Amino acid sequence: MQVEMNRIKPADARVGHGIRALSLTGLSRSVSNFRRNRQSGSLLALSLAASLVGGPAPAQTVSTSSHSSNPDQVGRKNPGNKVGSRFRKGADSFRAAMIASERTTAVFQRAGTLPPREADPYAKFEKLRERGLVVSIPGPADTITQDEGGVRSALAEVGIGYVGWTQYLFVDNVLPNAARSTIANQLYSGQNPTYYTQNFLMVTYDLSQFGIPDGQIIVGTEQQSWNWQPGGPDRWGINEIAYYQTLFDRKVELKMGYLRNNYEFAGTVVGGNAGSSVFGSSSNILYEGGLSSNQTPTPAINLTYHFDDQLYTKSTLQRAISPDGSYTQTIQNSTGLNWSMPNAGLLFLDETGYRNKAAPGVSDTWLRAGAGFNDSKYTSLAYPTQPRDNGNSFYYLAADRQLWQVDPQGAPGRGIYAGFSVMSAPSDINKVSQYGELRVYAKGFFDSRPRDQISIVVTDTVWSKLAVNAALAKGNLVHWDSKAISGTYTAHLAPGIYLNLGLSYINNPTSITYTPQTGHALNFSAATTIAF
Repeated sequence: MQVEMNRIKPADARVGHGIRALSLTGLSRSVSNFRRNRQSGSLLALSLAASLVGGPAPAQTVSTSSHSSNPDQVGRKNPGNKVGSRFRKGADSFRAAMIASERTTAVFQRAGTLPPREADPYAKFEKLRERGLVVSIPGPADTITQDEGGVRSALAEVGIGYVGWTQYLFVDNVLPNAARSTIANQLYSGQNPTYYTQNFLMVTYDLSQFGIPDGQIIVGTEQQSWNWQPGGPDRWGINEIAYYQTLFDRKVELKMGYLRNNYEFAGTVVGGNAGSSVFGSSSNILYEGGLSSNQTPTPAINLTYHFDDQLYTKSTLQRAISPDGSYTQTIQNSTGLNWSMPNAGLLFLDETGYRNKAAPGVSDTWLRAGAGFNDSKYTSLAYPTQPRDNGNSFYYLAADRQLWQVDPQGAPGRGIYAGFSVMSAPSDINKVSQYGELRVYAKGFFDSRPRDQISIVVTDTVWSKLAVNAALAKGNLVHWDSKAISGTYTAHLAPGIYLNLGLSYINNPTSITYTPQTGHALNFSAATTIAF
């Protein structure tokens, strides 16, 4: 029913704005219903709302002469209106019912009187976010630029998405007598004040517009700079050039190109958020085994098969990084574009897992186990002078479970979590042969800080017995493992801005050999992540 609003006048000044648009015929019908349902304000509100949007009688205009403080006069001047003297009482009751019913939005939603919720303005960018990752990269809504000036929207219209971020990290051993040294002779991160910066830019191109299911082309670049080169070293190059699509109604995911598989397997970042990734797992076993990373992308083909919505298996056939480690890989291939590397062969890795994401009343759960086999040529730790002729392997088991939900209905992912990781590798060719981690962390624990994260992580890195015995035979002070406990707080300060503060106590922060002055460290860490 359409009404010319400029012709409508209120039937009674005391009725108020709530019934200004009512037709007298519709109001008469609603008040009659009210008399039969005097005790039910919600039913009255629903009936009146129905008269607004769908009454069968045409709208009637009310002239100025019908205004009166006496409801009997209204009845006389409108003889067809049977409300008569009861009009005022009905109108007052209607006004009270309207006030009460405003507290029950479900009634109005059923009556169709409330406008629909505003659509998420960033939903259109979801298909442009990089696919296939197990690490959460900030989306457009969580960036400092968001859609400023409509730039993101303009690019999205032609199928282009992007995200960039910058990370700065500072680490310093705050214990007295920390055996400071020259940077050239520094043995571990934090022995001297250590800092680095990493800058990323990822661009995606949507191929689904050409009929390729979930198709994407991903191109990324990474730049890093360290004041302590063994931690890095400095580089600028690619971190990914990839093609992605799904097959067989999303049962299969295919991703191929130059990949950074540390973001695709194992889930080593505590909490899964790239904003806090600088304080993730410190295990070296995956990289000793040849897994690629942001700094060391290599050619690979990844295939994921989903048995159902929770159970999956994911495999990669990847050209392994250098068997001499990430540092050598970066020095010899700083751009990341080299197709081959000296002594590097193929890595086959399979991970099978169960992942059930948080939902109202359903806890977030992720169980995964993986095994990798590498035919690269490694140097034997038992016989270091013999020619390289050794393959490698590694194994891992990890689990994370949400123990409690802070806001099950509104944001089920918020809550307290616990998890563990265990990894192992042959001790005859890997300096780190075992690694264990226990973690407890909270996402959005405080209602006033729903995007913050708190974590406590305990780790134990076990050195190869062969490597330790070799160092002991040379008369060095040695240790068999390195234990650490770290506490961190990641604060989401604003869209796209994170601050991460941490304190880590490390027993034996150096590699296998040490001195009495380097036996302990208490590292203070401060990091910022800015996404744009």
